[in-house]
Formats: sequence, structure tokens, C-alpha cells
Amino acid sequence: MKVRSRAPLRLGIAGGGTDVSPYSDEFGGCVLNATINMYAYSFIDDSVSENEVIFEAKDLGICERISLDNEIEIVGKLLLHRAVYKKVMDRYNNGQYIPLKMTTQSDAPPGSGLGSSSTMVVAMLEGFRQLLSLPLGEYDIAQLAYEIERVDCSLSGGKQDQYAATFGGFNFMEFYEGDRVIVNPLRMRKYIISELESSLILFFTGASRDSAKIIDDQIKSLKKDNGSRLEAMHQVKSSAYKIKELLLRADIQGVAQEFHYAWQSKKATSESISNALINEIETSILEAGALSMKVSGAGGGGFMMIFVDPEKKIDVFKALERFDGRVHKFQFTNEGAYSWTI
Repeated sequence: MKVRSRAPLRLGIAGGGTDVSPYSDEFGGCVLNATINMYAYSFIDDSVSENEVIFEAKDLGICERISLDNEIEIVGKLLLHRAVYKKVMDRYNNGQYIPLKMTTQSDAPPGSGLGSSSTMVVAMLEGFRQLLSLPLGEYDIAQLAYEIERVDCSLSGGKQDQYAATFGGFNFMEFYEGDRVIVNPLRMRKYIISELESSLILFFTGASRDSAKIIDDQIKSLKKDNGSRLEAMHQVKSSAYKIKELLLRADIQGVAQEFHYAWQSKKATSESISNALINEIETSILEAGALSMKVSGAGGGGFMMIFVDPEKKIDVFKALERFDGRVHKFQFTNEGAYSWTI
């Protein structure tokens, strides 16, 4: 049997960072995000003749073959592949390790700020859900993906990416103590989505980054904070509520303005959020007529979301030409993780 699956990447519109413990446990976090037509893919083939499991990440050029006569350790470059396989076999297949080949690829590189690592975990889990006919709903898969990354692999990060990839669409998410998550889908009118797409430029800075290290720095900054960084995080959370309301009221200009305030607050939570390159790009595009910008995800690099009057997009495109990155065309999508059998 061959199972194919995919999960959508997401843009973190507002509230990013408030979904990270211990902030979310103590104060409650909220995030507004939306999935786009860029995906992480997983292909599972259980017709392998040898007693082995093969993991191949096509986009990374990495392939690992592991004999099932040996224990599968959660180590190496394909750490997440191993962890997903091991978790599923132990928890849902009575510890019986099935010979198979799992191939993956993503439309965005690791460290892109689009939640690519978590989205890949969700895509792999969705493939196994299909392969083994597992009775797992959206919340189950998202929580399992979070557990694999944050507990089994000890990777720092928040909770929004797993839920965005699983549910799909525009969502306002709330995060509380005890891993309690509430996903509130937003009913967005088509013309609002069209105006938002027309007003946004998605620009890859050309610099990927390690989000776990940035989040670790954010956590450390909050712990030794004198109050200013915590207050900035509260402002990030407040902006998420404001942007949600503005978006539902179709006030795109208001969203763009609040975007600016949210970005200033986000930068104040940690020195790792921005850098010289991001600051230079920001100055250049604002001079060219952009309304505001922010980096999607943890910060430090990856994809940048730029708000601009659609009539002035060309001017901003020209300003971006002097940098090594590239503009990515995109559309929002309402479809979450999905799998099929061939």
C-alpha cells in the first residue's frame, strides 16, 4: 500500500510567542494564523521487502536505512522522522515495527518561519493515521505532534504550528495551562481574504534560522526580565485580539497599522527577533511605500510578511530586488492535513 499525505504551512499573523510555555501556562496565550498553499508532504510505502525502515528527506538530500533488528534511536539529522515512526509503532501498533519507506519533502526550507518542522510532523502523522486506520481527530494529531517535538525530541517551541497544520484555514487559537488548546475557526468573507492576499507580500530573506534557539533566548529573556519584556509579550497578545477584530471587520488598513505595533512589541521580547539584515530590509521597504512588516514565526530570518497598498506593490518589489531573498506568490487555503491511498 502507498499512502500520500500533506499538511499546509502557515503565516503567523499575530500573537506568536504567547503560545510558548511558561508564558501560556501563567497568562494564557492567543495566536491568529492562517494556512497557505505551500505544503509539507509525506509518502509512505509499506511494500519494503527487507526487515528495515527507510527514511528519506528528498528536499534535504538525506536518506537513512535502519534495520528493525536494532532499536530505533531518536538521533541524527532525521530526528523527527524517527520520533514519529517510533511513537506511532509503540503507541498505536502494539510495539510492532512495520518495514516501510517514508519519503518527505517540503515547499519551504527548515527555519523558514512558516512552521515547516511541525507541519512535516503533522503530515507524517496524517499518513500513519491513514495507513493504520487510526481513530485520531484534529486535536489528537496536533497534540501528538506537539508531544513528539517538544517532549520526545526536546525541541523548544510553541503550540500553534501543529494546530494550524492540522486544522487549516484562518484560526484564532487560545493556549492555557496543562496543554489545553482551543481552536476557533474564523468565518472570513471571500472579499476580505482577497484584499488581504492583495495587500501582503511574502518575502524569503534568504536566511534560515534555528527557531528553537530563538525561542530558548525568548524564554531566558522573560525569566531574567525586569518587567519590560513581559509587558512587551502582553502587548503581543493584545495585538492578536485587535487584529482579529479588525480583520473580521474588513479593516485591512487598521490591520496593517496594528501589524506595525505588534512587530515593535515582538522585537522588544528578545534581542534575537531581529537583526541587521531584517532592519535594513524594513527601512528599505518602508521608504518604498510599504505600510508595515513582521517576520513570520520566531524571528531572526526566514519569511517576512509585508503589508502594502496593492497599488504600490511594484515599488516595494523594486526595493526588495537589492536583497538576496525572493518573493513567493501564495494564496490562503482552508484545507488542513489530508491523506489518500493509491
